[in-house]
Amino acid sequence: MEDDPRRAGSDGTEQPASASGELRADGGEQFGSDIEAAIREHHPALITYLTAGDPSLEDTKAYVEALDRGGADLIELGLPFSEPIAEGPTIQAAINRALDAGTTPAGFFELVDDLETEAPLLVMTYYNMILQYGDSEAPRASDSDAAPPQSKPDVRPFVERAAEAGLSGIIVPDLPAEESEPLREACDDHDLDLVFIVAPTTEGDRLEGIMSQASGFVYVQARLGTTGARADVSNATHDSLTRLEEYDVSEPNSDGVPKAVGFGVSEGDHAAEIIEAGADGVIVGSALIDIVAESDDPAPALEAKAEELKRGAIRGGNEGNDIEIDAPEPEQP
Repeated sequence: MEDDPRRAGSDGTEQPASASGELRADGGEQFGSDIEAAIREHHPALITYLTAGDPSLEDTKAYVEALDRGGADLIELGLPFSEPIAEGPTIQAAINRALDAGTTPAGFFELVDDLETEAPLLVMTYYNMILQYGDSEAPRASDSDAAPPQSKPDVRPFVERAAEAGLSGIIVPDLPAEESEPLREACDDHDLDLVFIVAPTTEGDRLEGIMSQASGFVYVQARLGTTGARADVSNATHDSLTRLEEYDVSEPNSDGVPKAVGFGVSEGDHAAEIIEAGADGVIVGSALIDIVAESDDPAPALEAKAEELKRGAIRGGNEGNDIEIDAPEPEQP
């Protein structure tokens, strides 16, 4: 691909390439994290999700690289967990396939070790998986006579391994913000963002608590229920974005928290509508999982889908302006 749709910003101009830890805007401001930089530099951002190990870790590597080529600005990798309460049937099936293929946390981190992408990577998993990893990595009495006893599983081994592998952030759907202090402190110590989810029903003190702790971006849940591709954009999306207007990041020097909308996004037109409504990014998962499950040649199909979604996001950012989008037409798989 000659042109990268990531490079076409919401004002239609060429955007500078990213470099971890060195991204700047307006002549010198350095961003707080790779995730924040990716969203602000490539605004509006495309965030994609795949389940690691579906159908194999080797295939996941090829699919992640295809999404990266297609213009994904951030890539979430799901670490399979046996009880994914936030996931709909599509992603649950992907998780089952990954578990059946023998995907483990160790294999997941080896995959991340091997990946080389322009887009920063995040892990999405459930809190028990993080705690279990800490328990499995905890020193045993037989390992060292001086090893202190572990009164409870520790989140730090997981965070340390995530940072070592090169991940930029963690999303934990079943961890309430008010119970997140141990994980948040560990993430802060290792320069990882901890991304929180804002549901359509989140408001008042709970919303304020989430936004005061959020880093990287806040994951805006487009509708109640579980994940899954939908035919339209929920009205709850517009209501949620209206509630979050005070946390605006439309200006590069803003102190606000970027807002990315997920749950049900599947088409370029969805991306356009969501960005026009005020989001800083869109998150797409189930539509990509469908491609992995159904396509005879998933990698080029994923690349083309990423191009479609990124162009849609850019179109939403340009809505009402006579700005030509400088991005290639998606190639047909």
